[in-house]
Amino acid sequence: MVNQLRTRAAALAPELSALRRHLHANPELSFKETQTAAFVTKKLEAMGLRPYAVAGTGVVALIEGQPGGPVVALRADMDALPITELSDVPYKSQNPGVMHACGHDVHTTCLLGAAQLLTEVKDQFKGTVKLIFQPGEELLPGGASLMIKDGVLENPAPTEVIGQHVFPRLPVGQIGLRPGRYMASTDELYLRIKGKGGHGAMPELNLDPVLVAAHLIVAAQQIVSRRANPKMPSVLSFGKVIANGATNVIPDEVYIEGTFRTLDETWRDEAHQHLRQLCEGLAASMGAVCELEIRRGYPCLDNNPAVTARVRAAAEAYLGAENVIELDQWLAAEDFAYFSQAAPACFYRLGTRAVDGRFAASVHTPIFDIDEQALSVGAGLMAWLTLQELN
Repeated sequence: MVNQLRTRAAALAPELSALRRHLHANPELSFKETQTAAFVTKKLEAMGLRPYAVAGTGVVALIEGQPGGPVVALRADMDALPITELSDVPYKSQNPGVMHACGHDVHTTCLLGAAQLLTEVKDQFKGTVKLIFQPGEELLPGGASLMIKDGVLENPAPTEVIGQHVFPRLPVGQIGLRPGRYMASTDELYLRIKGKGGHGAMPELNLDPVLVAAHLIVAAQQIVSRRANPKMPSVLSFGKVIANGATNVIPDEVYIEGTFRTLDETWRDEAHQHLRQLCEGLAASMGAVCELEIRRGYPCLDNNPAVTARVRAAAEAYLGAENVIELDQWLAAEDFAYFSQAAPACFYRLGTRAVDGRFAASVHTPIFDIDEQALSVGAGLMAWLTLQELN
């Protein structure tokens, strides 16, 4: 059956390309995917399915095989990023300042393709396939958490959840995966350091929040370098600092934004407390005030070892063992993590770079694009993995 599925997936390539190009040209921001959801709904209805809305712009549909058997959920995200596309391609974004720079158009296309392939053979498997087209992966609190809250993992409850994501570091025809802890939790940090501004030539009359901010940014790194277990990956980064003074003006306050990421939920909570104590205590010791807001983001993404082992074996049968790569841990974050916390799950990476080296630009850049041969690979593989899990 594997050869038949490969052949059928390859035959879908022109249709998949058209689907992806339509989605790429019409991107929508997180939780605003109304036209995308309508497009997905129309395509699912054309397959004879009965899609329904979950969590606003989320779309869910069931492919029901023979009675009995497990329930395998397949997830794709649909939202785009606030990035202006720079590539001059026929399918370039038609929405100014919005771009599918993270490949969610690819994910949605591959899941639609997998749905088509699975619908065609639904009389040959037992169980149910739950198709989850998710909004808002790029924006807290994450569409996955809202869909779960709205009951997407109920009626029927999936026995496992599988998701895939583009990966330009790998060429078309390869995938990457990793059992266990794979991706990090992510928290947003917002700090406001309040002092007393004034003339830069009279610092004795002021309380310089810039100096306090400089000490704090350096001192905060000891949370990672000295408080964290050296074997536990952690990242504390500050990417935005606003001290709106001048060459001879000390401002009243400094505003800082950053992120904290790790692969352990217990240490995550401890680090929050350490950071809060450091910010408040260091600022107070220098006569200033530091207000810290921690916006808790996505949890750690854990790939269930048993499910991931089965996915690896099935992928090796479909792609060849040499094309299934073991990935390192990665401190980027993904709200698929919510699914991985709620059910046995596997999240793997789909190679999208051309074999000749084209399409190697990273995600979240204005020139990101893919070798569209990845579409039939992604759709066929997802269908194959599902059939193996069902059977």
